[in-house]
Amino acid sequence: MELFEQLETATIPQYEIIINDLLARQYSIVDSFFTEEEVALFRNSLLAKYEEDRFKKSAIGNRTNEEIDRSVRGDFILWINELQQTPAEQLFFEKINTFIAYLNRTCFLGIVQKEFHYAIYPTGTFYKRHLDTFMNDDRRRLSVVCYLNEAIWPASNGGELVIYPEGKKEIEILPLPGRIVFFESQILEHEVKPVKAGERLSITGWLKTR
Repeated sequence: MELFEQLETATIPQYEIIINDLLARQYSIVDSFFTEEEVALFRNSLLAKYEEDRFKKSAIGNRTNEEIDRSVRGDFILWINELQQTPAEQLFFEKINTFIAYLNRTCFLGIVQKEFHYAIYPTGTFYKRHLDTFMNDDRRRLSVVCYLNEAIWPASNGGELVIYPEGKKEIEILPLPGRIVFFESQILEHEVKPVKAGERLSITGWLKTR
């Protein structure tokens, strides 16, 4: 409890900015949710597992009706098991869990589950415009993307996340190292633009209700 209170006190202003952003525009972009050192740990964890050939081609649909369609998305993913986590993953979940606790305590969102995976978009890959919910499963409430690219990511590399607010101009978000994006899973359509150079690295996931 003491650790939770210390973390909460240190991060309340940041949490409140995220909440206010979500209420006002249904998404929030944060560049300091994790430190540079933490991002490096997450990136090294991703790359170590990628070198072990543990990633698989991503699919569309949920786990009851998934299918691989390279014309829709081209990334490779590895689901993160919170019960078998590396030290880096433990650190990631500690911060995410603290944020979830704050959301539930202050906004009564009822987040009870979460799921996260590593994602790699090689050069030439993309993910076409879509919504993060399914016909047979609407539990995803907030989508979360944390970028783990190693160096400053120039716009010429592509791989932007594009969010489409209803009735408004689309928002292009460059996948800068350490940047994390939260957005409403059931409301905002989005896409990943083609990666033109390098490999786009991230941890992607969802905060889920019952």
